[in-house]
Amino acid sequence: MAIEALFPVVLAREGKWHIAICPTLDIATQGKTEKEARKMIVELIKEYIADPDTPMPNLKNITSVSFTNVAVKLPRGVSHRKAQALATA
Repeated sequence: MAIEALFPVVLAREGKWHIAICPTLDIATQGKTEKEARKMIVELIKEYIADPDTPMPNLKNITSVSFTNVAVKLPRGVSHRKAQALATA
């Protein structure tokens, strides 16, 4: 009988790619779309759990993880550095 477990996943965009990260298992994948990245991380989690050489994670610990945002004051111009570097290249 299969059980359903919720795994925390972080979705982010890096350039043209959508990245999916499962921090509790320390695994990540990517896709051309967010939908593809979600599909890829689900498959990767299944493979990770099914691998007999990988220690089985404690599902109670995985499902008790929570995420939050923290405010960090950044110097002016930090958010535009990458764009400025590309513009001058």
